[in-house]
Amino acid sequence: MHRVVVSVGSNIEPEANVSASEQVLSNETNLIDSADAIETAPVGYQDQPNFLNTAYLIETSLSHQAFNAFLKSVEDRLGRERGPIKSGPRTIDLDIIIWDGDVVTSDYYDHEYVSVPVNQLVKAHNLEINTQR
Repeated sequence: MHRVVVSVGSNIEPEANVSASEQVLSNETNLIDSADAIETAPVGYQDQPNFLNTAYLIETSLSHQAFNAFLKSVEDRLGRERGPIKSGPRTIDLDIIIWDGDVVTSDYYDHEYVSVPVNQLVKAHNLEINTQR
């Protein structure tokens, strides 16, 4: 089994969409825990509502590639539209941040809206993580 920490963000009906993502992942994976949600200002494209961000700790038997594809399918089911503005509004954004103890995206280092909820789960579950770039 792989232990994965997933970053979660939404700024289109954020409470409903974050809750829906948690429900789907709880039903379809081994969702162990979720971090407290925090509200953050948008990064990059500013003309949009604030985001609600959290993180989930999940165990999965899927490979990294298969689990990432699964997360994208959850985004699609929850109405995610991928438009020309990469940092634009979204119903839900689910990104793998930690895979089996390795930080696999620079977003962890670059954005507190990712690191704060992720670190809450790391601390709560005494996860050993490799933060070397």
